[in-house]
Amino acid sequence: MIGDFEHVFIDGTVRLHALVKGEGPLVLMCHGFPGLSYSFRHQLRALAEAGFRAVALDMRGYGRSDRPLEVEAYQAAHVESDLVATLAHFGEERAFLVGHDFGARAVLGFSLRHPSRVRGVVSLAVPYGVQYRGARSKEKTAPRKPSEVYAEIAKNHFFHMHYFQAKGPAEAELGARPREFLERIHWALSAEGRLLDWTQFPSEGTGYLDVLAEPARPLPWGWLSEADLDYVVAEYTRVGGDATFVGGLNSYRVTDLDWAHDPDYGRKTLEVPMLLVSGERDPVRQIVADRSLDAMRERAPKLVDVRWIEGAGHFVQQEKPEETNRELLAFFSALA
Repeated sequence: MIGDFEHVFIDGTVRLHALVKGEGPLVLMCHGFPGLSYSFRHQLRALAEAGFRAVALDMRGYGRSDRPLEVEAYQAAHVESDLVATLAHFGEERAFLVGHDFGARAVLGFSLRHPSRVRGVVSLAVPYGVQYRGARSKEKTAPRKPSEVYAEIAKNHFFHMHYFQAKGPAEAELGARPREFLERIHWALSAEGRLLDWTQFPSEGTGYLDVLAEPARPLPWGWLSEADLDYVVAEYTRVGGDATFVGGLNSYRVTDLDWAHDPDYGRKTLEVPMLLVSGERDPVRQIVADRSLDAMRERAPKLVDVRWIEGAGHFVQQEKPEETNRELLAFFSALA
C-alpha cells in the first residue's frame, strides 16, 4: 500500500502496475512524462470518495510496470492494448478515461478506436490533434514526419522533442542525474517555471539539463513535497541503465511510427463526450499552435468544454487538485 491505495498488477502483453481506490463506475487514469500512477494521488482519493473506482496506471515503461526497451513497443496500438487489458482485469466493458500528457494521447486514441467502451474522456493539458508553433514551411510540401517537424524547430533553438530522437545522449545525461532532472523538470513545467527558456540555447552541443534551470526555491513547493519527489525518484530508478526513463524517451521516438501506422489520430472525428482541462500557465499552451484548439473543436463535436485552471502549469492535477477534481466530477456526474 502507498498510504491508503491498493497495489494491483495487470497481466496483458506486458505486466502493468496500478494504484486503485474505491468502488463504483471505473475511472482509468493514464500519466505522461515525467509522471507515474502517483501523479493522480489527489484524484484517486477524490474520485473514490465520490463513488467511483479510481485506477491510475504506471504506463508501460514506467514505475513498477514492465519496461520494454524497444521503441516499437510504445506504438499507440500497444499502449491502447494495455487499456483493453486493464478494463478486462476489472471486469468492465466501459470506463471513464483521464489522460495527462502522453497519457492524453493514449486515452484519446483509445476513444477514437473503441468509442463504445468509453463513457467520457478527459484530456489534461493536450488537445486532440496537436500542431506545433514554429513548424511552418515556406513552401507547400508533402506531409512531413513528426521528427522532421521537430528538426525544423530545432534549427532555431534547442527543442527537447528533437533532442530525444537519438538513442544514447538523453539516456546517458538524464540517467546519470535522475533526481536533479526530475526536480528541475517538475519545476520548469509548473506555473512558476520557465521551460521555454530553451529558446535561448542552440541545439548543437546542448543537453536537456543545460536548459532546465535550478528551481528558484527548495522543496516543498506547496504542490510537491520532498517526500513526493523521493517517491518519484525511487520509482523511476527501480530499474537502472537505459530503462530508467525508457517510457518517456520512447514515447517521443515512436511518433514517426504512429504517424505512419495511425493516420486517423488527430484527424478523424472523435465520437465520445470530451473535456479538456489545462493549466492557464502550462507551457504546452505556448508550444501548441492556436489552430490546434480550433481543429479540436471541429473534430470533437461532443467536446463539452475547455477549462483553463488559473495558477496551474503543466501538472494541473497536482498543482491545483481541488479545481481539477471539481471539473472531473462535474463531467463524470453529468454523464453518469
